[in-house]
Amino acid sequence: MRHNRTLRKLGRTQAHRNMMYRNLVTSLFKHERIQTTAPKAKEARAVAERLITFAKKGDLHSRRIAARKVNEPVVLAKLFAEIGPRYAERAGGYTRIMRIGPRHGDNAELVILELVDGTARPKVKDTRKRARARKVLAAEQKKEAIASFTEQAQDAAYKEKDERDADEDKK
Repeated sequence: MRHNRTLRKLGRTQAHRNMMYRNLVTSLFKHERIQTTAPKAKEARAVAERLITFAKKGDLHSRRIAARKVNEPVVLAKLFAEIGPRYAERAGGYTRIMRIGPRHGDNAELVILELVDGTARPKVKDTRKRARARKVLAAEQKKEAIASFTEQAQDAAYKEKDERDADEDKK
């Protein structure tokens, strides 16, 4: 029977699996967004949400429980000083999973696990800004090229007209 079995094994021993969750959660709180595979993210999300709930309580017992799952003391301090109070009014759902497609090597589904309303800026917006800047620059260069081409064409047309007028005057 499958009673009370919540977490997946992910092909690892219990010690390896627990350490992997600790590392994923520590990185998530440190950087506020991480890229990993979908099954790992789904399991790390459950651990992270529980730790954020402990951070919202903020008492000593909660801090000690969270210290078992967070590897770095600096990240633990950030969890209780910044992240916990940030979600004080939120009832749950502190993380988000966004799918970003398959990994090239083994076709594993990659996702971004991030804190909702986090301060980490997504890199996607930066590339969109760059793409927009490139489009604007290309449009300006195209306008300049058309303008210079138009000026050259006008100069050539005036030159031909002047030559025709000069030929007609000679006749």
